[in-house]
Amino acid sequence: QVQLVESGGGLVQPGGSLRLSCAASGRIFSLNVMGWYRQAPGKERELVATITNSGSTNYADSVKGRFTISRDNAKNTAYLQMNSLKPDDTAVYYCNIVIRTSVFDKGVNYWGKGTPVTVSS
Repeated sequence: QVQLVESGGGLVQPGGSLRLSCAASGRIFSLNVMGWYRQAPGKERELVATITNSGSTNYADSVKGRFTISRDNAKNTAYLQMNSLKPDDTAVYYCNIVIRTSVFDKGVNYWGKGTPVTVSS
């Protein structure tokens, strides 16, 4: 059994910063791609950023230059540093990690339960 637990969300003023964390625990053989997604009220879930296990990153155009995704494989943790936050960044942020639980499986997508981020004055 694998669990992902996000933390770090909250209320922040426009222009402020937050750092989200996503810790994976349980039966883990290896972690592949890690990603952050978000879903604003009334909208579909969208990709925010991804990072491969070699460190290659990909960002949505709307967050480029403001958000930074990183990972600490020793801690089985993904991070999302969010700077210069805007009201449009308000959403529930979800962590997604492709995890292999043994040498025999190709990897399964796991999702966290989400952490809310509200950007408002």
